Amino acid sequence: MASLTLSLCANFSLQCRLSTNHSLPLSTPFPSSSSNHHFPLSTSSSSLKLSSSRSAFSFLLNSSDSETAVIDSDPDASQALEIPSQQTPNREEIFAVVMIGSRQYIVFPGRYIHTQRLKGANVNDKITLNKVLLVGTKTQTYIGKPVVTNAAVHAVVEEQGLDDKVIVFKYKKKKNYRRNIGHRQPNTRIRITEISGYQDYPATTLES
Repeated sequence: MASLTLSLCANFSLQCRLSTNHSLPLSTPFPSSSSNHHFPLSTSSSSLKLSSSRSAFSFLLNSSDSETAVIDSDPDASQALEIPSQQTPNREEIFAVVMIGSRQYIVFPGRYIHTQRLKGANVNDKITLNKVLLVGTKTQTYIGKPVVTNAAVHAVVEEQGLDDKVIVFKYKKKKNYRRNIGHRQPNTRIRITEISGYQDYPATTLES
């Protein structure tokens, strides 16, 4: 607007000077703001504004069209990426109660336990535990009397280590007697690999 008013004032002053120099008649009309040929600057600026607004409007239309196209294509892409998951059959769940030394342990295939130190067993050695007191599955239970005949638990020795330290403190009053002793019990970590040999033993069927 400021540029338009400045151009009008400049053209008006120029027309006044020309009328005084050439003695134009009073009936000569003054340039009006509606005429287009007297104000090339103003018309060019308005045309530029109009063209820029049209280009901006067309750009918005194009961008909106592209956005809708992207939104429409998203469900197709998601449907194409969906892959049906194949469910693998679960293996038979089984556990056993085995006696090692003077303790009883519940063991599962694939898991590991810490037991008392197994003398003469080295790392990666395969061992067989024959004192199986009980074997259980989803539908049947094999109860030993006192052990399950021919049942065996196979395992692999993974590590020979030590338990956490236990503090043994001895004290006698009025005797100046104090003893502080630490002890770490040696242990063995074994991993259960298989439970077998129980199929021929009479089983107890669980009621569903």
